Amino acid sequence: MEDKKVLIVGGGPDGVRAALEKAEDGAMVTILEKFPTLGAERIPRDRLIKPDEAFANPDLDKVRNHSDIKILTYSDLKKVTRENGTVHANILKRSLRIDNTKCNDCKACIKVCPVNMFDDFDEAFSFRTAVDYCNSETSEYNIYKEDMPVCQQACPVNLDIRTYVGLIADGKYLDSLATIRDRLPLPGSIGRVCPHPCETACNRQYLDEAISICFLKRYVADVEINEEIEPVYETPEKKHPEKIAIIGAGPAGLTCAYDLARIGYKHIKIFEALPVPGGYLWVGIPEYRLPKKLLQREVDLISNMGIDIQYNTRIGKDISFEDLKNDYDAVFIGAGCHRGLKLRVPGEDEYEGKGIVDCVTFLRDQALGNPMEAKGKLIVIGGGNAAIDSARVGWRMGFDEVYILYRRTKKEMPANPWEIDAAEHEGVIIQYLAAPVEILGKNGRVSGMKCIKMELGESDESGRRRPVPIEGSEYTIDAETIVPAISQGTDLEFLGEDHGFDINRWNTFEIDEETGATNVPGVFAGGDVVTGPGIAIGAIAAGKKAATGIHKYLRSK
Repeated sequence: MEDKKVLIVGGGPDGVRAALEKAEDGAMVTILEKFPTLGAERIPRDRLIKPDEAFANPDLDKVRNHSDIKILTYSDLKKVTRENGTVHANILKRSLRIDNTKCNDCKACIKVCPVNMFDDFDEAFSFRTAVDYCNSETSEYNIYKEDMPVCQQACPVNLDIRTYVGLIADGKYLDSLATIRDRLPLPGSIGRVCPHPCETACNRQYLDEAISICFLKRYVADVEINEEIEPVYETPEKKHPEKIAIIGAGPAGLTCAYDLARIGYKHIKIFEALPVPGGYLWVGIPEYRLPKKLLQREVDLISNMGIDIQYNTRIGKDISFEDLKNDYDAVFIGAGCHRGLKLRVPGEDEYEGKGIVDCVTFLRDQALGNPMEAKGKLIVIGGGNAAIDSARVGWRMGFDEVYILYRRTKKEMPANPWEIDAAEHEGVIIQYLAAPVEILGKNGRVSGMKCIKMELGESDESGRRRPVPIEGSEYTIDAETIVPAISQGTDLEFLGEDHGFDINRWNTFEIDEETGATNVPGVFAGGDVVTGPGIAIGAIAAGKKAATGIHKYLRSK
């Protein structure tokens, strides 16, 4: 046994005993334990343990002090391979959040911990905090929860937030970034634009304030850039031969391609109607929020996995959707919502393109270097993030005055609160409880807008109080440019007639919630074309789900 290396998976009594035996025979032993301490610290579910029955293993000290035994606690065995008669193990070592060598067992951490959960040590007869000692005899503490943390549950892609934040605390920035990229291929971009539902759920807010989960993601992504590290996204040597087409190089399509490439598919092609990648991330998110250079870098890392992105190619015009289905083994539709919805008020159609332009077109033209003339007063209608982005972009373009018209109060505005505050700080004037009634014009162009004052009535299906017009309160605002930013919709004309898809009344796809599959075999959909306009991290989650669904579909054929 001399010079032999032995890996023992499991640090319970049997694992500890086996480790000592192998070490005494001359082997170099590593014990791998998924829990934070050795010694079978969790009560088995098939029997009850009396309080006076100590869980301590008499061999624990021998194992800990043995020079030929290495202990890896709070670790998982991820992969085992064999090469030339040697077994190689890939191990994920999680960070312990408490340094037990410095702990004096004062229990102050337990007193302030905001998490309360059933204690699995005594069959859930009592409660414990997330700060817990895993063995009553050794009193070795760690922050430990068996269920998924609430922040991770709130994240659409279920990022391992606890691990990547912990790695940052340890100064292991690149390891933290690797953890993030395991489920998210665009960490720098999402770290700048995500409205972070994870932070809304963070339990820390009940003690002082939520952890800055989103900005920490951005931080580690920027560390890599600042250190001029250019990573390579690895793909398996063994490849699958099937051809996969993806419509749309937005967050859903890019993520679907990324995950499929990681699984081992080598023939992946993304068809993008725009001349740039990222979909709405590029043409809908302003430069000051998401630098195009950073987004391009993250897309390049994905395309370097062997993924072909064909720009300026509109399905239904340059290539028919039927040809795409026939030429590829599977198709993913992630086309997004790139059609601005209309106000449906008098004068809107008459002056379309003559001073009135929807927010999607307004932001896209500016992002692609074709901005409209910025002269006079700009009025943006709406209360979401697209409205705030349009107003702040208009202010930067040089309009003399920029207004936002919103039919409810600031409390009901769906835009991110920090974006609203930033817009007001920059000088954007927001008129609340007002709605458009008619677009006015003079000499063939927009000259203003007739509005009406509103008041809040009963709550609607969204839980917000419904705005009700106040009779006789009409007034007029002069303006040279009006940008409706009330919402976006899908454009499914590329499917052609008699396409056979199940499309609902919102003009989005009906899919299998588990796989992303549509009712047409081999065709999958995800992101805004399924949910309507949503957040980027939600589209990324849909792309991941579809990639798994496509893989299962192709391997089952």
